[in-house]
Amino acid sequence: MTTNSRIRAESLSRRYRSGATDVTVLDDLWLDVREGERLAIIGSSGAGKSTLLHLLGGLDRPSTGRIYFGHRDIAGLSEAALADFRNRELGYLWQNPSLLPEFSALENVMMPLLIRGVHREEAATQAETRLDEVGLQTRKFHRAGELSGGEQQRVALARALAGNPRVLLADEPTGSLDQRTGEMIFSLLADLHNSHGLTSVFVTHNLRFASKCDRILELKNGRLETPVEGDWEPAGIAGDATRLGGGTYV
Repeated sequence: MTTNSRIRAESLSRRYRSGATDVTVLDDLWLDVREGERLAIIGSSGAGKSTLLHLLGGLDRPSTGRIYFGHRDIAGLSEAALADFRNRELGYLWQNPSLLPEFSALENVMMPLLIRGVHREEAATQAETRLDEVGLQTRKFHRAGELSGGEQQRVALARALAGNPRVLLADEPTGSLDQRTGEMIFSLLADLHNSHGLTSVFVTHNLRFASKCDRILELKNGRLETPVEGDWEPAGIAGDATRLGGGTYV
């Protein structure tokens, strides 16, 4: 492990049982994400990008291998310890914001802090700060159904950062957004990555977005590799990313 590593996966594999056969999604995968890096992971549909992100986020366990955050191996943590680690160290942003519809934007952002045991007044203060950072201070009492898709995703981003995580994991964070809104979310993610001192890992099929990150890796045949320069080209924000040699990264 390099001295400035934030995340490291060693000989990671994930297999699933399908009927009488084992399906291997990840196979002897190695990954080293540097402190403060913005890493984009691309790959064809079904390559296992979301599976990898779930493993890195402690939402699933590898069949074999180790996952280190600093020098801490999260693959060996108990369920309770892993849940606490997720709450304190990680922020998650998905394509679907998955806001709780019966609660306001403010209450949705407060939720991870309340689960942690933070006093309600302090949680509200921190949540308001995060909503202000994403430009939604005046919408804090609105419920999910009263917010646009872009606003819902900004609430989800504020929620992901509510507990001041060190790592942000995002899975197709603009996949359901229009071009203009997607651009805004890209810019916001970059600003918050810097202002919060984050290490960020993005799974995306949007190569224009990926090209703005510090590094791009492609998940292919269960392993990560550096794409060959010239083998891919950025597509439009709302469009699918197409390989020059045929096929897509969707």
